[in-house]
Amino acid sequence: MQRRLASASSTPAHLTAAGEPVTVTVARDVRPDQREAFECWADDVLGLAAGFAGNLGTSLLRPGPGSTRYHLVYRFADGESLARWERSAERQAALTRVEHLAEGADYARVAGLDSFFTALTPPRPGPRWRLTVLTIAVVFAITLAFHLLVAPHVASWPLPARLLLSATIVVVLLGQVVMPRLSRWLAPWLRGRR
Repeated sequence: MQRRLASASSTPAHLTAAGEPVTVTVARDVRPDQREAFECWADDVLGLAAGFAGNLGTSLLRPGPGSTRYHLVYRFADGESLARWERSAERQAALTRVEHLAEGADYARVAGLDSFFTALTPPRPGPRWRLTVLTIAVVFAITLAFHLLVAPHVASWPLPARLLLSATIVVVLLGQVVMPRLSRWLAPWLRGRR
């Protein structure tokens, strides 16, 4: 089990330097007689992670009926922040305390545009139409600003070059600047009842 945890916790070099949000989910099958102890451990380790620079949020997703699988979710501003947490002495000490409570760990990581669509705290996401409306509004605002502020200056460029510039600006602002902040600020609305 120790070997499985060590291989799961190493950070690939291409994500360490990435400047985009990263969400990590660690799934653990907890021994039935250790659930209470595991929840205390999870509360401690998620609190430690939440105190690290670049942490955007943590949560514990409990198993459904007939399951023993817990999911710990960590969200960091970038791969570098995540790597600092994963290499920390605090995390290493916490991993040694969980060995007798659970069987192994399955580790999943999502970066970039996908990471602001992942569950940050709720086990059940809110209505998808709200995220769709927010995304349309943001794309509209960025596209409008591009056409008002940038397009007149590049009007002589060939159409494919103008479209490439427009698409690049929209995607970078959407994924790196606007949506990560808006999805955090509007989280209660995005998670509202269906």
